[in-house]
Amino acid sequence: MADSGNVNGKAGINTRLAHSGNNPSDYFGFVNPPVVHASTVLFPNAKTMETRAQKYTYGTRGTPTTDALCDAINELEGSAGTILVSSGLAAVTVPFLTYLSSGDHALIVDSVYFPTRHFCDTMLKRLGVTVEYYDPMIGAAIESLIRPNTRLVHTEAPGSNTFEMQDIRAIADVAHRHGCVVTMDNTWATPVYFKPLDHGVDVSIHAATKYPSGHSDILLGTVSANAAHWPALTEAMVTLGICVSPDDSYQILRGLRTMGIRLERHQESALALAQWLEGRDEVARVLHPALPSFPGHELWKRDFTGASGIFSFVLKAEPDRFKAKAHAFLDALKLFGLGYSWGGFESLALHVGLGDRKVAVAPTEGPVIRLQIGLEDVPDIRRDIEAGLAAANAA
Repeated sequence: MADSGNVNGKAGINTRLAHSGNNPSDYFGFVNPPVVHASTVLFPNAKTMETRAQKYTYGTRGTPTTDALCDAINELEGSAGTILVSSGLAAVTVPFLTYLSSGDHALIVDSVYFPTRHFCDTMLKRLGVTVEYYDPMIGAAIESLIRPNTRLVHTEAPGSNTFEMQDIRAIADVAHRHGCVVTMDNTWATPVYFKPLDHGVDVSIHAATKYPSGHSDILLGTVSANAAHWPALTEAMVTLGICVSPDDSYQILRGLRTMGIRLERHQESALALAQWLEGRDEVARVLHPALPSFPGHELWKRDFTGASGIFSFVLKAEPDRFKAKAHAFLDALKLFGLGYSWGGFESLALHVGLGDRKVAVAPTEGPVIRLQIGLEDVPDIRRDIEAGLAAANAA
C-alpha cells in the first residue's frame, strides 16, 4: 500500500479521507495507526530533557495517535495546525479564550449554537469582553458594527436550527481590514462540503462528535488555524492543559474513512424528505439551504459543494398551540429518537427553542422542528414523519 504522503489535494475527497493521517510504513505495514496511551514520556539523557529535543515530551502535548488525527484534519482543512479538544463547545470556547482579552469587543452571529451564546453571555462577559450579536444575513454591512476594539468575528453557516446562510467571504474581508480574527463553526458542512480557510476564515471549528464520529458515541472537537493564527492557538492548548484521549482520537480517525460516503447518503435522504415536506399542507416552510425556496440558497449554491443531513421545518399552528402540536408530533415518532446532537447513523428530532435570539427573527407561523436524517431508508423515515404530522393535526 502506498503511504499517505502520496495523497494530496488533487485526489478525490473519499480517497483523501481513506488515506489522510495514515502511513502504514511507520507502523510495520499495519493499516491503522496504533492507540498510544501516554502521560510520562522518557528522555534518553538530561540534556535532551532540559531542551525537550525530541518529538514527544508529555502526554498532554500529543501522541502518535492524536497527531495522526491532527494530520488528517490539517489535510482536509488546508490548515497550518489543528488542536483536539474534549467537545464541540470547547472547540468554540478555546479560540475565544485564545484571541480575546478584557476590554475587547466580539461580534457573534445571532443564529449561533445556543451553548456558544451561553458561554459568551456568562464567562466571556465576566472576563471583560463585550459581546454583540449580529444578523446572519448582514454580509459586508458588518462594517457598521466594528468598533476600534473589535478583535473577533464569529460565524456559523448555516445557522444553528434555522439554517441562515452567511456571506463568509464578504464578512471575512471586512473583518480583516480592521485586524479582526474570523472564526467559523463549520460542523454542518464539514470540510467535505465547505473549507472555511479557503473563504477567508482564520480558524475553522468542528464538533467531531457529529459526522466525523458518525456513531453517536464520541465527544470531541477540532480547531484548525491558518499560519498567522496557529502559534497563539497551540500556545493556548499547552497553557490550558487541553488534551483528548487517544482512544477517542482513534475512533474519530476511523470515522473519517467513511464520512464522505455517509454524508452522501445523509444529503440525498435529507433533501428528498425536505422536498417532500415542502408539499405538505401541515408545513408552513422548510428550512434547508439546498432548497431553491430558501432565502440563503444562492449563497449556499455559490460557496458550498453539498449539504448534510440536518434541517428544520415550521409546523403550521396557532400561537397558543405551538408547544402542544410540536409535542404531539414528536411523541408520535417511532423511528426517530428524541435527542440532542446529530451526525450519527440514526434519525433524531427535537422542538427548537428560539427565545434566545436578539436580532434574527424566529419563524412565526408555528413551532420549528429540527430533523437529523440518519441512514435509514427514506420510505421508512417518511412514514414516521407522516405519523407525526397526523398526530399534530389531531392535537
